[in-house]
Amino acid sequence: MDKVDRIKELIEIINDLNYHYYTLDDPKVSDKEYDLLYDELVALEKETNIVFPYSPTQKVGGHIVDKFEKHTHLGRLWSLDKSQSYGDLMNWDNRVKRAINDYNSNNEDKLPPPKYIVEYKFDGLTINLTYRDGILVQGATRGNGIVGEAILPQIKTIKSIPLIIDFKGTIEVQGEGLMPLSVLEEYNKHAAEPLKNARNAAAGALRNLDPKVTEERKLTAFFYNIGYVEGKTFHNHREVLEFLKDNRFPVFPYAKAFDSIEDVIEEIEKLNEERHNLDLLTDGLVIKIDDIRTREVLGYTNKFPRWAMAYKFEAEETTTKLIDVVWNVGRTSKVTPTAILEPVEIGGATVRRATLNNYDDILRKGVRINSRVLIRRSNDVIPEILGTVETDEETFEIEKPTHCPACGSELYQNGVHIFCPNSLSCKPQLVSRLVHFASRDAMNIEGFSEKTAEKFVEELNITDLPEIYEVKYEDLIKLEGFKEKKTNNLLEAIERSKHIPLNSFIYALGINNVGIKTATDLANHFKSLESLRKASFEELITVGEVGEVIANSIIEFFQDERISEAVDKLLAEGVNPYFEEVEVEESIFTNKTVVITGTIEGYSRNEIKDMVEKMGGKVTGSVSKKTDYVIVGENPGSKYNKAVELGVPIVRVEEGKFVISE
Repeated sequence: MDKVDRIKELIEIINDLNYHYYTLDDPKVSDKEYDLLYDELVALEKETNIVFPYSPTQKVGGHIVDKFEKHTHLGRLWSLDKSQSYGDLMNWDNRVKRAINDYNSNNEDKLPPPKYIVEYKFDGLTINLTYRDGILVQGATRGNGIVGEAILPQIKTIKSIPLIIDFKGTIEVQGEGLMPLSVLEEYNKHAAEPLKNARNAAAGALRNLDPKVTEERKLTAFFYNIGYVEGKTFHNHREVLEFLKDNRFPVFPYAKAFDSIEDVIEEIEKLNEERHNLDLLTDGLVIKIDDIRTREVLGYTNKFPRWAMAYKFEAEETTTKLIDVVWNVGRTSKVTPTAILEPVEIGGATVRRATLNNYDDILRKGVRINSRVLIRRSNDVIPEILGTVETDEETFEIEKPTHCPACGSELYQNGVHIFCPNSLSCKPQLVSRLVHFASRDAMNIEGFSEKTAEKFVEELNITDLPEIYEVKYEDLIKLEGFKEKKTNNLLEAIERSKHIPLNSFIYALGINNVGIKTATDLANHFKSLESLRKASFEELITVGEVGEVIANSIIEFFQDERISEAVDKLLAEGVNPYFEEVEVEESIFTNKTVVITGTIEGYSRNEIKDMVEKMGGKVTGSVSKKTDYVIVGENPGSKYNKAVELGVPIVRVEEGKFVISE
């Protein structure tokens, strides 16, 4: 084989490996094997001075361009009409049906009843790719829908975009360039200037004159439409999506067909919650007529296709004024800032506070008193400040605290965080530790609320965890709100908590970075508190997901003399952490990876998870090629669709038993 043939063979092999790695999330070879093939291709291209435009070596950031050239699209890119209420969708559905009925009453070639396809509307930058003879020759922004900006070098940095496809006719493919939320979070940890949100991050990367900046943002893309094609016709939208997949374009796994707008609305209700689990920013859904001939009949207004409608979720990002910053000390003695905001409506709630991680975060985001701040509300009750926008008001520096806002102790800094050293008598720290200790996953002391913890600290002068077990009837009955029944109930709950599973006790101790899952892994490995207390660093890092940070936290915790005395005192008070070996049944789930989706009648999600784990399975949150089974209940979400697409076996719960669907 001559060198040019070998170059072509390597391009074909590496493009296939890239497709499996970046689009299917199913690597075919190790990183080392991939690197050997890639390095061989680079060496041959240098030696022969032959570089094909579709070579994977052309995906790296190219030279800085002076300006963006204009690009005229072969097919117009349309905007979408928007609805923000179910009434708007019903009205659109009525217009569609009227138009179909009018056409059918005057023509013999009848249109079918409308079938709707629902897809996510992602919030990034629309991109339009042009292929000729199967090779990517241009990539452009949407622009005004007729003319956009040519950004081919930037487009080529997106690993999942194919540089060569099987279809040889001229074609334009439309999609969205996106920055995954997890990538944005990781990027901002090290960025000199944090990016405000995923939408701006993607748009800014693709419209940056330096492709190397684009490459650093690690963008992805999903494609959903063909705006222009020669030598190919489609009958419905599902055929379009299949064609895109067949040509190795990344297509988002969720796209669902419905026969009525009522069913679409029911789906919207479900997706409005599920979207928070996505690693991509989405601001709504797109509802399209499936049948292409119906689309042609319905046509377009001056701005929008009549056959599609965007449904916008309630806004979850907005701007408001930062009035003040207050500093609070928590259970781990960390002193953290909270922003006080001018009240603003976002995501259906009135927001008055927002998270700021630490003082470095304040400086990096340029936040000041009177700043106009951009905030995002997702699953969190308290939104996060993403950055600032311009304001005409005078702004003032936020001062870094030097003394604890609760006890007045001089603060110290370790890394980016500020701490109060007074863990003995700083009341907020002690209250938080007591609440954590008594919580359900910890000692499970029923009725022990934050208000009770405050009373224990302020009126009973409790100074450490073991003293909970020294509280008597006569101490409690004199507290405000404590009558005889409440007093006895709490004393009984405290007594019951002495007999506690080892994992719950480990979690209750409040070791830094040790959540209930890690506590369970530690309990399953060491099987006794004494063994854990004596554990070496080398042994700890072999447990579950325990790494260096957690291992050091555990060692430092048990080596602290005051803490060690408190643990001994808890045991002396009669607290008895026990370990119960759980026998794992041999089953279909033994050593298998399982995903749960939908509502299973008679069971909570945690109960199904416990059942699977007792049968030797591992439950994860997302479906991939590595998933062995997906347990499906009523109203399953996109995980079910992806499982069907990937051919993952479906399991249903019937009369308390797991049954694989045929």
